[in-house]
This record gives sequence, structure tokens and C-alpha cells, in this order.
Amino acid sequence: MERDFTLKIFDTKSRSKEALRPLTENVIRMYTCGPTIYNFAHIGNLRTYVFEDLLRRTIQYFGFGIFQVMNLTDIDDKTIHGAIKAKVSLKTFTQKYEEAFFQDLKTLRIQRAEKYTAATDHIPEMIEMIEKLIKKGSAYVSEGSVFFRIAAFPTYGALSQLNLKDLKVGASNRVQNDEYDKENLADFVLWKGYEEERDGDIYWNSPWGKGRPGWHIECSVMAIKHLGETLDLHVGGVDNIFPHHENEIAQSECYTGKTFARHWMHASHLIVDGRKMSKSLGNFYTLRDLLEKGYTGREVRFLLLSTHYRKELNFTFEGLESAKHSLQRIDDFLKRLDEESGETYPLLALNEVDRKFTEALGDDLNISEAFGVIFSFIRETNSLLDQGKISFGEKQAIKALFLQFDAVLDLFTAEELSIPAVVEELARKREKARENKEWARADELRKEIALLGFLVEDAPSGSLLKKK
Repeated sequence: MERDFTLKIFDTKSRSKEALRPLTENVIRMYTCGPTIYNFAHIGNLRTYVFEDLLRRTIQYFGFGIFQVMNLTDIDDKTIHGAIKAKVSLKTFTQKYEEAFFQDLKTLRIQRAEKYTAATDHIPEMIEMIEKLIKKGSAYVSEGSVFFRIAAFPTYGALSQLNLKDLKVGASNRVQNDEYDKENLADFVLWKGYEEERDGDIYWNSPWGKGRPGWHIECSVMAIKHLGETLDLHVGGVDNIFPHHENEIAQSECYTGKTFARHWMHASHLIVDGRKMSKSLGNFYTLRDLLEKGYTGREVRFLLLSTHYRKELNFTFEGLESAKHSLQRIDDFLKRLDEESGETYPLLALNEVDRKFTEALGDDLNISEAFGVIFSFIRETNSLLDQGKISFGEKQAIKALFLQFDAVLDLFTAEELSIPAVVEELARKREKARENKEWARADELRKEIALLGFLVEDAPSGSLLKKK
């Protein structure tokens, strides 16, 4: 559905809100930094992916097409070290975490990108880009490795707004690691020369000898190959701004001579209970950890979605409980719309609700305002429903509007409840006890069901099981 509204996003480079429009045709070509597949994604990673999902859905909501490319970093110090430690091939080691990543996306209702690309599938193109950078004088060979010469790119630091004069230059002026301290500026590695102790039997042949590509060159090659030399939008977490995205810009624009990305967007950090997430602090969580505690993907999605992407998100279990209650409020409201009683009440301004919701999204994905529109409408409409002042036809129009909103939010459809056989058996026994008016026995069975994580709601039509 095409909408007569402007979609504005906060551009990291210009530090201002700008209208997002495609360079060609009606399709936004977007590159998003994906996972390094050496472990399960933690909730900080997932916060960024949920934001990117909201972004791509909003782009579509505003009538644009979307072509999203996301990389899967399978060549990295961490993946190589993990494979060597596990004594398996790189592919075998990373495949487990790649599959887990896609399962997490499904659980969190994140739309699939149009294309996922792995670094291991693009080695020839990486070598080709590095060769051209060397020929242009933007890179140089040193002891089997190739480094990008930052001095060859005078505007280095524009994205992160770092002043090169204020940054210290490393003593060797070269960094072999995939990352380096933001206070220490150094020529970064494009091709990392092979070291047997570090790399084992994981390497690729190149004109400079055995080795493997650096992290930064991987993303530039994959983005340009699949989206062209100038992207509409490049997205990631704030931790990617420097050095990763800064390095991507430098090498890509030296390679093509063109602007690498027209717009940049970055999601802020996630902290836990007011502190940085850390295994040593015991506040490090993956999605699996939260599911094991009884929370659903929909509840986690709501929490990760509900704070504006440029604000730091403080994750708490109280927040997850609040997300659960908010979703229950929505579920109860939508259930009321199936009731057939009610009279026509012409004061429901659905077009106005639609306008406010759309304007909120168009203002740099102002999700707090969008949710405010929805919950204010629920409160006002519940009051009218209590008075029987909404006809069945109007209720169907409201459901259609919420279905429209859900194309962006994907929160209004509850997960199918999987009830263990033991719980179903206890419920049957309880129903039998109630039929026999054995109320004490029925209460005992209710408590047993509760211990297994389920609640029983009694209604004239029968008893319903709900997850606690």
C-alpha cells in the first residue's frame, strides 16, 4: 500500500534526519551487518536485528520495495580459533551457529533478508579488490600481509566524526587484528598473512602467499557485489561505526571512486539491569536462555522493539513481564472484537489513528509514539465496547486496521500454545473433578498444573489452559 507520507531516518554521517528515498527504481538497497557465526547470538545482537526488521517493514509500509543483503561472517579470528579448538573444519564449526541464528530469526518473527552472503564464498572477489587497491596506491604489501593506507583517504573519520589529528598513531602503523582501539589509529589489514600456530590448516592462496581476508574487506566486497557500488542504506550497531564502517567506506570509495552508502543508521547498545552485559557479571543472555525461563519469542520481540533504536535499551526481567502484560492487553482487546453484539457508533476515527501511527513510524521509526497511538486507541475503544456502542462491522474494520499495523510490528498473533501431554491429562482430570463437584480435588489439580507453568481459566464454555 503506497502512503502519502515521507519516511525520515536519522543519518549517522550527517547527524540529522533525512528523507529516505531509493537511488533507482522504487527499491531501497540495504546492507546490514550480520553475525560472526562462532557462538549463539546474544540479546544485544538481537536488539539490532529486531530494529533492522522494523526498519525493513517500515520501508515496505511506506510503499517502497526492499532488497536487503546481510553478511554471515564465517572468516574471523574467532571462527578460526573455534574450529581449531574443536578440531573440525571451519564449515562444520560455523554451520551449527548459522542454523541457530536462523532459528532465532524465526522465533523473533524477523523477516528473512533477500540475500545472505558468507565470506567464504567471495574470496576471489576480495583478492581482486585488494589487487586494485594496491595498484591505486591505497594499499601495500608487508611480510605476506596487505594493509590499507589510511593516508590515501583524506576524509577518513567522517562517519564517526573522529579527528585524525587527535588520534594516536600506532608504533608499527599497522594492525593485524580485525579490530583496534578507537584511540589508536593504524593502517588496517586487508589480507592477513598465514601463521601456522594461529591459523592451523585454515587458509586461502593469494598473490601474496597463504592467508585470509580481513573482516572489513569482506563486507565491502559482499555489499558491492550484491547491491552495486553505491548503496541506499547501510545499517548496523553503534559498535560497528568505528573502525568497521569507517574502514568499509575508505576501502570501498578508494576502490570505486564513488560514494559507498548514501545513508547510515545505527542502533544503540543494550545493557542489562543498568550494567554492560558480561558473562563474568552473570547477566549475559542468549534467546535460548530466555526461552528456557518460560518467555516467548513474541514477548522478547516486544521488549527489544519497544525502545527507540537510537536510545540505550536497559533489559530487565521486569521489562519482560511488562511486555507480557502489554501483549495480553492487546490479545484481550482483539478477542473482544469477535463478539457480535453492539450498535453503530460513528465517532471512531480509524483514518486518524492510521495517520498518527504512520506519522510516528515516518519520524525516524518513533516506535514509542506508535505504541502510544495503539494503546490510547485500545483504551478508548474498550470504553465504548463496555457500553455496547460499536457494531460488529466496525469491529471488523478495527481488526483490519490492526492487521495493517501488524505488517510492521508482527506482534498481534499469539504463538500456538504447545501443551505437554502431562498438563493435558491433569486438565482432563480436573474437568472430571469439577463435573463431579469435587472442588477440593479440582483445586489440587489446578495447583499441579500451575507448578508445570500453566494457568487454568474457567468459563461457561469450558476450561482454558494458558501459559503463566
